[in-house]
Parts: sequence; structure tokens; C-alpha cells
Amino acid sequence: MKHQILVFVAILLCYPGFSQEKQQEIKEDFKPSSKNQPGQEYPQVNSQGYARFRIVAPAADSVRVSLGLGGQGGTKLTKNAEGVWTGTTAGPMDEGFHYYHVNVDGGTFNDPGAKNYYGSVRWESGIEIPAHDQEFYALKDVPHGRVQQILFPSPSTGTSRRAFVYTPPAYHENPDERYPVLYLQHGWGEDETAWTNQGHANLIMDNLLAEGKTDPFLIVMTYGMTNEIKWGGLKDFDIKHFQTVLVDELIPYIDENFRTIADEEHRAMAGLSMGGMETRMITLNKPDVFSHYALLSGGTYSPEDLKDQKDVKLVFISSGSKERPEAVRSSVEELKNAGFNAVSYVSEGTAHEFQTWRRSLRELAPLLFK
Repeated sequence: MKHQILVFVAILLCYPGFSQEKQQEIKEDFKPSSKNQPGQEYPQVNSQGYARFRIVAPAADSVRVSLGLGGQGGTKLTKNAEGVWTGTTAGPMDEGFHYYHVNVDGGTFNDPGAKNYYGSVRWESGIEIPAHDQEFYALKDVPHGRVQQILFPSPSTGTSRRAFVYTPPAYHENPDERYPVLYLQHGWGEDETAWTNQGHANLIMDNLLAEGKTDPFLIVMTYGMTNEIKWGGLKDFDIKHFQTVLVDELIPYIDENFRTIADEEHRAMAGLSMGGMETRMITLNKPDVFSHYALLSGGTYSPEDLKDQKDVKLVFISSGSKERPEAVRSSVEELKNAGFNAVSYVSEGTAHEFQTWRRSLRELAPLLFK
């Protein structure tokens, strides 16, 4: 347990998310980020991956943005005569989604030009660096599934808890059909909104289904914290509380209220970062509940871990190339040699961030429930 937590913390510290390229001439082809509030021109991004910010704060003495290569305080903005602060990151960002916030005279605020996303245990501003492969999670004119909020009873926590359920387009077209289920967990500091808001999991599935690249299944996303902990306190996280919520409360509710194939063979669990840590612990503690396991930047399995799990159908392990890809590849090679159906995936050019996990879900989905 302690070893897995230390591994998770080491992985999370790889988060920087910034391309380590040499300073280059910045192209002035900046456009508003796709994550901006309606009608807002800033923040902006350019074709090289630089981000530019504009904050109106006439009375402020110092404004910094947490995102960027500007040293320990992020990107420092410069004030003009009208009291408008502007600045550009010192280097290009990794492709994909990034959290950030604004520091004004020592106070932490969100950028009024950007939409907010729950991360780092608060609603953070979000920015999107256009990716060369962004079409796989783009909103397209294809049949769309539904993402609905549910509230399920949780006797163990003495309240109702929330989850979101993605049902594929075919679910509502074929009322007699039953479907497998993927239970998909978020990372530390995030919540059950992350996989659809930041990760675009529903759009990834819609596009894969429209292209005939995966079979339909449900995705269930719920809040993975039961004993609240602060950053640095993961040693105090006790999996048994969330395990009870997931296995004894949420899964029975889903099987009763949705048309699922309610057995181990048609049930998968996956998670990013801390959600991967939870996935690993629960799948080892409850080997008769899930048959497909996926750790996305969330540790690894060894053959010894799975020696008594003869019914596991798939083990999928992934990371960004800026994390610990060698650990992912070596783990999967050992699992293959031990006779397991194991698959590794490394997202090129990304770190501990959502572009890694979006790509991982794209690679995982076609492998499930075969």
C-alpha cells in the first residue's frame, strides 16, 4: 500500500506539462482558446503552443499566471498605461488541456476570460493547446450518446452520492439490448465531472462508435474520495471506504437501473493518476468484480500481483512519454511473458495531463469486452 502511494506521488510530480524546447521566435498567429468564456478574446494560443494572457487590473502591483515557463511564479504579466496586464509563456506548452489560475498581489483568482474546470481541489481556469490529433475528441456530426447525472443511495457514507453515466447512441435505439460497463475514475483534486468536461470521454466514444472502431458500452464516473485528504496526504487515504461505495453501492444501483450485463466478464475498471491507484487496489482486493483493468498514469501490475486472477481478460497500462514509459513497457512485457493479455500505450510528447489520458481512452476502448 505504502509502496503504491509513493509510486503514485512520484508519477504526479512529473506533471510539468511544458515542452522543453529552446526559445524560438514567437509567431503572431494567436487565437482565442477553445476553452474561453463566450465572446472572450483572451487567453489566446498560437500554432506553436504558446499561451498569451490579458488581465484588466488597474490597481494591482503584480500579476502572474500559474501556467508557463516563467520561473517559480509562472508567467509574469506586464502592466500598460491603461492598467491592462499582458504576457506570453516563455515556451510552448504540451498539446491538450491545462489548468491554471491568476495571482494578483498574492491572491489566487480565476481568469475571467476562461471557463472553469474542477481540478486541484478547486475550480481552476482551463486552456486548450490545439493538438495535431484533436479530431478524435472533436464535436462532430455523428450520433451522440447521453451523459446523465444520477444520485445513488450510499448507506456507508450516510448520504446520496453523485455519478455520471454515459450511454451510447444505440442504448436508446435498442431498448432490449444490454451492455457492458466501464467504471472510469478521475485523478486527485478532480471530481466526477473531469472525464467528460476535461477529458471529452463522451465525444471520444461517440467518434469511435461512428467509425466502427469499438463496441458500445456504458461508462460510469463517480467521485473517488470518501475520506478527504489534502495534497501530500495520500498516505492517509484508505481505499476500503471508496471500495464499499463503488462495489457494494454504486455497481448494484447501476445494474438495477440500467440495462447492463451484470457479471464480471462484462465489467471493467480504469482510472487516471489517483484513479489508477484506486483501480489497482480495488481490482486486487475484489478480483471477482472486474475482468478488464486499466491504469492510466496510475502505476503498474506485476505477474505476482495477478497470479491468482485467472479470469482477468485485459490489463492495459499507459503513460505519457514524459512520465515513466519504461516502467509501463517493462511491466506489460513481464505480464505478457506470464501469459496475461496485457497492452501498453505511451502518449508521445505529453506528461501527467489530460492529453495523455484522452489518448489512452482512445486506445483502451476498442480493446474492451472482446
